[in-house]
Amino acid sequence: MNQASSNAAVAVDMEVEVLHKALGALNRIILDKDHQLRLCVACLLARGHLLIEDVPGVGKTTLAHALARVMGLSYQRIQFTSDLLPADILGTSIFEQDSRRFRFHKGPVFTQLMLADEINRATPKTQSALLEVMEEHQVTADGDTYRLPEPFFVIGTQNPTSHIGTFPLPESQLDRFLMRISLGFPGQLLERELIQGNDRKEMIAQTAAVLAPDQLLALQKLVPKVHVSPALLDYLQALILHTRRLPELAPGLSPRAAIALLRAAQAWAMVHGETAVLPEHLQAVFPSVAMHRLALTDSSTTATDFAQAILEAVAIP
Repeated sequence: MNQASSNAAVAVDMEVEVLHKALGALNRIILDKDHQLRLCVACLLARGHLLIEDVPGVGKTTLAHALARVMGLSYQRIQFTSDLLPADILGTSIFEQDSRRFRFHKGPVFTQLMLADEINRATPKTQSALLEVMEEHQVTADGDTYRLPEPFFVIGTQNPTSHIGTFPLPESQLDRFLMRISLGFPGQLLERELIQGNDRKEMIAQTAAVLAPDQLLALQKLVPKVHVSPALLDYLQALILHTRRLPELAPGLSPRAAIALLRAAQAWAMVHGETAVLPEHLQAVFPSVAMHRLALTDSSTTATDFAQAILEAVAIP
């Protein structure tokens, strides 16, 4: 092994070690959800945003707060309600008597990890305030542009659309989320441990940061460098093309979704200590990246089952 290869191997080992340490800290707080936590970390590494859809009380807010703590990120939680205004998120210009001019006062979005709690309880107008924020990492107000802190990560939580007082997220908003996951209920034994164990808020407060923001930024820059073979790209394009040919889906996955799927697979490979993307990495992230971007016309089939059917229908080259 030459010196360059040796250094690369050492670098990969160090990345894996720090990521496993972060996952270990998260697993001590969020029980029985290792797969979902790995998806969260992969989403963050891929510079995406995360949507968590589930019933109240399963730990969505706790997960967001724990992730911010472990990753060493500044954290703001915004409770989305029907009367929330865009200015309540982005900030507003206020006239100051002393200077005789308007000055922009930054809103809670100016943080590194923002929790948009129950995002689908806000009106479409307020939801749309996040489009520029999530895509460009900036806020434009009164003709001026203000950059957001880096790294910048949005976690949106939403209740099932069948719940009272919810507004469906439009396709343009859903597409801004790299992944959508659900936590679900823990197993019975671990739920007993959760009931009898320490308060999760106290555990988060006592947890030390595993990474610093500059370390996380460095890891994010490494994700696009994870090797992708031509055969893997063939497989990815075959999956994308298959979604466009299914009558149950309209109109299928877009080129932007294909890019998102590749970045998520690269990040998943990094989380697992691999230097190249394998077909199983693509398969692992496919349901969480693809299914919220696809409109299912068959209500009798769940998104998870449909994602599995797509993976089974497309052969690995």
